Amino acid sequence: MVRLGQNFLADPNLLEAIVREAAVGPDDVVLEIGPGAGVLTERLADLAGHVHAIELDRGLAPQLESVAARPNVSLRWEDAMTADLSSLRPAPTKLISNLPYSVATPVLLRSIEALPEVAEWTVMVQREIADRLRAAPGSRVYGGPSVLVQLATEVRLLRGVDAAVFRPRPRVRSALVRLRRTGPAADPATRSLVRDGFAHRRKSLARSLELARPGSLEGTREALHELDLAENVRAEALSPQEFSSLAAKLGD
Repeated sequence: MVRLGQNFLADPNLLEAIVREAAVGPDDVVLEIGPGAGVLTERLADLAGHVHAIELDRGLAPQLESVAARPNVSLRWEDAMTADLSSLRPAPTKLISNLPYSVATPVLLRSIEALPEVAEWTVMVQREIADRLRAAPGSRVYGGPSVLVQLATEVRLLRGVDAAVFRPRPRVRSALVRLRRTGPAADPATRSLVRDGFAHRRKSLARSLELARPGSLEGTREALHELDLAENVRAEALSPQEFSSLAAKLGD
């Protein structure tokens, strides 16, 4: 059955493909979130220097017992959304997971911020999430996660994945994506701007910010003008870098 919203990978060929795409080697310290029955964990441990596995569901203890006993595997029974990821030692350099779809986006955003040493993510997510992460400005699915992920990483869709490779079979399409770090996570001012800017998508960015920051309307319009952006521009029209530049302007 589905445990805590996760569908387990059941196709050995796909498992091997994930490890191959991630190019796991002995110098890598891998973080896996939601190891499930440990089938991917086992393959990662065969190749990586160390594997950190974070699992919330203690009901999976019998399935994970053998892989957790391996000397290069550290298993933590925690919620990845509240665990202190920065305390992992050795520090992860790659994140490779069949992510629980219900928390995939916040987990990715959290890991980008909390794990600056991670240079690459190879993750299975819902296809809709994959499309959002790599969406371009102006796209219907472009939003806050698109901006924050793209400010720190380059996103590439590796392959669509058929529902038949999961047990149980999910009702949504899936995709394997790769994120490669290109810079640090967005700073707090930019994260706040993105959150407030997309809070009211039908309004202009300036008016959306005014609702969250009363009295900011004219200052936002002035900053937009200085960046050669229209005063009535909506949030979805700004590129990730324009969000970063606007946050810097508003903080001056």
